[in-house]
Amino acid sequence: MTSIRRFNTIFAFLCLLSNLNVNGSEPLQVMSFNIRFDNPRDGLDNWKFRATKVSAMFAKHDIGIAGLQEVKHHQLTWLKQALPDYGFVGVGRDDGKKKGEYAPLAYRKSDFELQESETIWLSETPAEVGSKGWDAALPRIATFAVLRHSESGAKLLAGSVHYDHVGVKARKNSGAVLAKYISNRLSDMTLSAVIVAGDFNCLPDSEPFKAVEAAGVMVDSFRLTDRRVGPQSTWNGFRAVQPGRRIDYVFVNKGVTVLGHLIDDQQVQGRFPSDHLPVVVKLKLKDR
Repeated sequence: MTSIRRFNTIFAFLCLLSNLNVNGSEPLQVMSFNIRFDNPRDGLDNWKFRATKVSAMFAKHDIGIAGLQEVKHHQLTWLKQALPDYGFVGVGRDDGKKKGEYAPLAYRKSDFELQESETIWLSETPAEVGSKGWDAALPRIATFAVLRHSESGAKLLAGSVHYDHVGVKARKNSGAVLAKYISNRLSDMTLSAVIVAGDFNCLPDSEPFKAVEAAGVMVDSFRLTDRRVGPQSTWNGFRAVQPGRRIDYVFVNKGVTVLGHLIDDQQVQGRFPSDHLPVVVKLKLKDR
């Protein structure tokens, strides 16, 4: 598909979503985006050349909630300054403070009130800071926040997740960790919705993918709508979209209606904002 046709397709999709009228609260745009850590070996794709392209995704897609991955502390600091309308929660995976990559969750402050937040480690001991699970190459985390939607009054649990890129067992077991955490939270409080966005480093219908849905709580939003635009891949490696590499997802529970799903493969000035493509999902929350 040519760049012009790709742009027209995405533009038409955005227009379609903006014209969707539903009862109750306005639809919510949620994004999952691995922004690529600041790697000095990335040359012209280094963070200093991409930062504004990444932050521009929030306005382009009218994002209400975003789960980001591979965010170093100085990148998070930059994003906070560039996006003052958003609150951010999360910690570094190595020390539970500022060291190592974050998987932060961003929310638009005019739309949501932060009730609480927590980071867990995807390991046998989720509460242990810096713990590395099973055959994982690195510590991996999930950041959660309880947010109250100001318009509808709905209280939701939102998460940002980053699975390990090496450990097969770690990826599969991480799904069980997530499912247990979410099930416990659902039993502890009245939640209208659960939304988990992230880089799961696994393909649809793989064992790690199935582990997320196994508890019967979470479903891949891609499966819940026929309004889909973009490639069925979220990986480009800064060169070209690689077919059949859909590894970034937005999972939701039954408290959410999915109105549309977009994987944005549009380049900016001839280059991708990141080596992953942003996934943007249009959702409808149930009123309280």
